[in-house]
Amino acid sequence: MAEIRTETMTVNMGPQHPSTHGVLRLVLELDGETVVDVSPTIGFLHTGIEKTAEQKKWQQVIPLVERMDYLGPQSNSLAYCLSVEQLLGIEVPDRVKAIRVLIAELQRLSSHLVWFGTHAMEIGAITGMLYAFREREILMNLNELLAGFRFFPSFIRVGGLREDIPRGYKEAVTAFLDRFPGKLDEYETLITKNPIWLDRTRGVGVITLADCYKWGLYGPIARAAGGDYDVRRAFPYLDYDTYDFDVIGASNGDVYDRYLVRVAEMRESVKICRQALERITPVGEWAVNDRRVVPPPKDQVYTEMEALIQHFLIYSQGFTVPAGEAYVPVEGPRGEHGCYVVSDGGNRPWRVHMRSPGLMACQALHKFIVGGMIADVIAVIGSLDVVMGDVDR
Repeated sequence: MAEIRTETMTVNMGPQHPSTHGVLRLVLELDGETVVDVSPTIGFLHTGIEKTAEQKKWQQVIPLVERMDYLGPQSNSLAYCLSVEQLLGIEVPDRVKAIRVLIAELQRLSSHLVWFGTHAMEIGAITGMLYAFREREILMNLNELLAGFRFFPSFIRVGGLREDIPRGYKEAVTAFLDRFPGKLDEYETLITKNPIWLDRTRGVGVITLADCYKWGLYGPIARAAGGDYDVRRAFPYLDYDTYDFDVIGASNGDVYDRYLVRVAEMRESVKICRQALERITPVGEWAVNDRRVVPPPKDQVYTEMEALIQHFLIYSQGFTVPAGEAYVPVEGPRGEHGCYVVSDGGNRPWRVHMRSPGLMACQALHKFIVGGMIADVIAVIGSLDVVMGDVDR
């Protein structure tokens, strides 16, 4: 009887594949339809943002870093501003903290909605994408109301905010928060117990908590594997330790549990947003009262020579930051999203480096997909929620 001989086949997935969430290239080695090896290739979206930041004044870096993780831009700018403020030794007012919390949690909802919609569509639930983008469009409108920009508001600034929140903003946010939980129920009715969804996600892309920590995976990925690490609890910033919310976890570490964790996180974000709204007084400070960083009010600029000079210096030369280094992490939509900044005492950063949760997920891809089917690769990538702008920078 003739001996049957088989050999593996190497195929490319990406960088043009619509399900790789950007220009991610995977070189897959297949034995039939089983993945026996994978080599991720990144860098197709490299923009040199971290290097470009060294040529900008401190405040000018904010629009740059927001374009790294372009689905969670406020996490980038928040981590950056907190790091710079640590070097400056300034503490923003409580009202500013509450507004920042509100903005950050609304951005988490927006990012998770894109994750849910694209993840569902890639597995075959196209209706989920249409539903999710319906609510995300409202969040884009809130960004436009807040700052005039839908995608990159650049509203969080070193020392506080760009300006005070506009009239009607709190009411618009409240209307969205009243609407959203019911829409989440619709999503779960569509997906959570759908037998096709269960077959495609349960037991797929399993990773242990120990492997998560070995590979630097935090956030929803680690919490779905049994972890309880959340930066908002472990290293509280913006007074998160005074907010009432639960750190959502699961135990199986598969695609399905990562789905459950993120959906439950959206409900917790709604709770946090409501608490932040209660703390935002109708009138109050929107920036720190420190003329080294924040220009004087316009009425003083028009009437006082010292204020006019300071206004001119800040906008022409920027402000200087004491020499030193700082790293402040925040809990972004994809996990610990930190910013490391180094100052040489000048008006420009000497170094800006972001800790990218997406990069950690890409380097650990083999832990999720080797031994699984090629069709499961799509489900796994969707469950990791990678953003290639965050990976490549």
